[in-house]
Amino acid sequence: MSDNLNDQKDENLLSADIPEKFKDSKTGELRLDMMVKSYKELERRLSQMPKPPKSHEDYCIICDHGLFKPDEQVNKRLHDMGFTQEQAQTVYDLAAEKMIPMIHDIATDYNADREVEKLINHFGGAQQWKEISRQLLAFGQKSLPADVLDNLSSSYEGVLALYRMMKGVEPKLNRNNSAIEGGLGEKELSSMMRDPRYWRDKDPAFIAKVTQGFQNIYGK
Repeated sequence: MSDNLNDQKDENLLSADIPEKFKDSKTGELRLDMMVKSYKELERRLSQMPKPPKSHEDYCIICDHGLFKPDEQVNKRLHDMGFTQEQAQTVYDLAAEKMIPMIHDIATDYNADREVEKLINHFGGAQQWKEISRQLLAFGQKSLPADVLDNLSSSYEGVLALYRMMKGVEPKLNRNNSAIEGGLGEKELSSMMRDPRYWRDKDPAFIAKVTQGFQNIYGK
């Protein structure tokens, strides 16, 4: 009698865990045909899901950005965790997506520190540079448009051009942004300063052209 009660109790508990769609709405009995159909559908979907390659060496990871290359140990860990080709590629893509801005910021800070160090050496020491930079800022804010001042103060060559302007005659600002004597206008020069040849490659000829253009506009 006790065994029958326990069996009935276990059957009730089992039935309670089964979704209603597998039960007859009238009798409450299990519908084995629906359970079998659902199981086959699950098997079909699982069989269509992408599977990891046979070996971590079979991953074909693309790293066109050039920041890093596929790493065998990383690939092995991804394979051990069952990552598919697409999932493994996504991991690398996300790493590059996060690292590119970080590396750019580090490079920018590094280059800025180097530019300041060059200026300190050029002007004879930290104290001298501190005073000259104060004068340059005051001069630039008074005489130049804000975006031009920002561009000039972002590089060693630009600061020297700004210094020469400050030491020369009163700047002759061309407020119409037109070229002077057939030269480049302010808008064209600002655009050139955003060119990688100016801020990244430090192309001497390109920088000289920009510097001369500003001197033509603002005075020597």
